[in-house]
Amino acid sequence: MFGMPIALGKTVLERQELRSDYRKCIKTGPCGIGQKSLYLGSFLTDCMYYVPYEDVSRVFKRVAMSKGGFSGKGVFGSVSYLVVLMTDGREHQCLFKNEELVDSFLEEVRRTNPEIPTISESVEKRMEAEKEREKSRFIPSLSEEAERAVSELQRARSFLEKRPSIPASLSQTARQKRAMEISKDGYRYVARTIFIMAAAALLFGLYAFFRQKGYAIYILMFGFAFLFYSMASQVLPTGRLNRSEIERQWKESFNESRYFVSGYPGGFPVPAQYAHPAVLDRMTRVIREGRAETVETSFEVMKEDLRSINADVTVSQAEYKEIAAIKPMFLIMNYE
Repeated sequence: MFGMPIALGKTVLERQELRSDYRKCIKTGPCGIGQKSLYLGSFLTDCMYYVPYEDVSRVFKRVAMSKGGFSGKGVFGSVSYLVVLMTDGREHQCLFKNEELVDSFLEEVRRTNPEIPTISESVEKRMEAEKEREKSRFIPSLSEEAERAVSELQRARSFLEKRPSIPASLSQTARQKRAMEISKDGYRYVARTIFIMAAAALLFGLYAFFRQKGYAIYILMFGFAFLFYSMASQVLPTGRLNRSEIERQWKESFNESRYFVSGYPGGFPVPAQYAHPAVLDRMTRVIREGRAETVETSFEVMKEDLRSINADVTVSQAEYKEIAAIKPMFLIMNYE
């Protein structure tokens, strides 16, 4: 069917049914979520394939990162994939340029198709084991005050779940702002120099090519390689990658969060700039571990825990992901 996605699973939708579902699907990155199927991208084309939900066994994120990345130490470059495991055992993975888009895609799958698991089996087993280890640190019983604090944090978390895009945007823009703040100007000068050298090599290569010089192809390859490197490194400022734009995005996310939590009855338990489910989860664990009995105290203890975590501290993969999501929010605000 020309112009329409190609079936990957055993089930094939009727032409008109596929056309209607494809046009209405919610597109995120190179993929889409329809009422009847998931639409998956290829290396070059978005939504090139489709898998009806009856053929989907599991959908999850796979992150490829440098050696040592899963040790939980430091910050590592990563490449994110969306993986769809089919009922016949086959899998298809799609490359996403932005990890947050994979998370958004999985969040939408959880909302529209809660029966489909959105984590891999290995991660599922590790999470269960981590939960058991975590529970072993909890004290047997809590005081009435501590119970009230836990209930308040759980209510606040449920409130945030009504608009998951708000804390997600807050976390994403905070990470961008933090990365921009710690990047050194020297890196940009090096990137600009590489970019200029690459452009000069390209121009000279084109000149040599039309003059039929034997070495022209090598100069062109050199120029293209360094040109793509300088563009992919994301060090050079662009329309969406510069201090003023990142600052604007962060303020927009913060204002949206502040407006949203202002509607919480009785006042939200944490400041708007930290209104993220992971923050509330860590505060809840502090109370359950017996290290605090009130919301205010658990917030201060949680902040000190975050402050003490650095590149030399080893944590579980789940906690590493949690810390990576919220610590930049505290760093850019200097824990205020």
